[in-house]
Amino acid sequence: MNLELQYKINTNEKYHRFLHENSYWYKELNRDPSSFKAFVNDMKDKYELKPSDKINKALNNISMLQMFLDVLK
Repeated sequence: MNLELQYKINTNEKYHRFLHENSYWYKELNRDPSSFKAFVNDMKDKYELKPSDKINKALNNISMLQMFLDVLK
């Protein structure tokens, strides 16, 4: 793994934690540093950090709040 890639991973806590939890990425990134975008996309999928995931979480929270208010009526 080149130094630039190591710096990116070590300065971002989420990247570092994901790499620790999914160690198969060590081999992948060592063999092909250009697969970093795939690494980031996989991390976003697993940690649900994509914009669509955030919107779904917000909608679920609004729905839960609405049901809670309906119960209080």
